[in-house]
Amino acid sequence: MKSISLLSPAKLNLFLKVMNKRPDGYHNLVTLFERVDLCDEITLTLSRGKGIEVFCDHPDVSGGAKNLAFRAAWLLKEKLAVAQGVIIHIKKKIPVAAGLGGGSSNAATVLLGLNKLWQLFLNRQELVNLGKIIGSDVPFFLYDCSWAIGTQRGDTIKKISLPAKLWHILVVPRIKVYSREVFTRLRLPPKMQLTKKMTDVNMLPALRRNDLSYVGELLSNDLESTVTQLHPNILKLKNKIRSLKTLGVCLSGSGPAVFGLTDSQQHAEELRCHLVKTYKQAFAVRTL
Repeated sequence: MKSISLLSPAKLNLFLKVMNKRPDGYHNLVTLFERVDLCDEITLTLSRGKGIEVFCDHPDVSGGAKNLAFRAAWLLKEKLAVAQGVIIHIKKKIPVAAGLGGGSSNAATVLLGLNKLWQLFLNRQELVNLGKIIGSDVPFFLYDCSWAIGTQRGDTIKKISLPAKLWHILVVPRIKVYSREVFTRLRLPPKMQLTKKMTDVNMLPALRRNDLSYVGELLSNDLESTVTQLHPNILKLKNKIRSLKTLGVCLSGSGPAVFGLTDSQQHAEELRCHLVKTYKQAFAVRTL
């Protein structure tokens, strides 16, 4: 096998609860991941040399050590003393730095692809352990599942079997949101885990019975208030999407991506056609 091409999907967070700050400076959280059909394409090709080269068609994506796909290949190469080099081509469709996990997904896809291409025969847990080193969202993308609960830093994954296939309108405004700044400014009330509505308990039964209206009511993200204080235009976008008869609206991750739950593909497509006139990065997406 000389070359392999793989899809690298985005994610949404249907709920994200921040529980407390950890001794290592990160935060413990509980989140429901949904894999969606907005995907980058990654092609891995064995090279004659021993190095790692990354090429991306997006001008804002570095090809060097800051790129998570590069870091994933480098980590495998270092940990397993791989002599073979690789050329990585990334065709971007997932907006960059948007709260959709694009970079983490790319890293996970490279781990999965190189495990085959370099014939490393690592099992899932071994790949997940490597993924945790790269980033908190990477482990989710190493599981072949549409839905999962993430705990601890979001990197401890429990696959969830759900029949639900949801449609969303997804909009990414041209705003730069830095996760580190959001978590630094985040203020948690005391005994938060005891007082917050148990969204994670209620959401899964609602999804199992396909109660979309209730699912829409339960969409929540503890980072939203901090993000919208920093970037008030995101709150305006949320209100705009809510006014278009969506069932619920939420920020994904630390944003700036905002998604609305719709009752059908037709509704999602209609909203995309309407919103793309103002926001170039507007998509109709479905559970993958």
